[in-house]
Amino acid sequence: MVGYAGDYGHGGAAGASGHRTVPHDDEVRIEAWAASRENCLAEAVVAMVECFADVSGVRPTSVGRIRLEVASDDDLLASLLDEVLFRVEVYGQVPVDVEADEAEGGLDVRLAVAGLADVRVTGDVPTSVVWEELRIGPGPYGWSCAVTVDA
Repeated sequence: MVGYAGDYGHGGAAGASGHRTVPHDDEVRIEAWAASRENCLAEAVVAMVECFADVSGVRPTSVGRIRLEVASDDDLLASLLDEVLFRVEVYGQVPVDVEADEAEGGLDVRLAVAGLADVRVTGDVPTSVVWEELRIGPGPYGWSCAVTVDA
């Protein structure tokens, strides 16, 4: 879902969610926001996928699960995006739907995926998550995050 194009970090109202990307040279800056940390992380995954693929109308062919152990919120964001990039590169799996839930001792993520050959590739698949200026945290309208990925 494409989000609010104003100041990142909120969707203009409490409970709003969305994301946007800002291309820059060989990098893309991802900004996402949602009412909860888990939904913010899911929005970040959707935004990263939109950097390189159009998954609209694509039906998933399988479901993958990711379990991320307790870590800082920054670590969760970077680890989740790294895991998605790994699955694209190694298994050719592209998330078409994402759900994240807090779980005792960590985060459970469900990825409904399709094969890379089944989606319309619109750009280069990012190769890594950049730790510089990575952030995620709560604010007055919910949670927001910002991260750069190398394309």
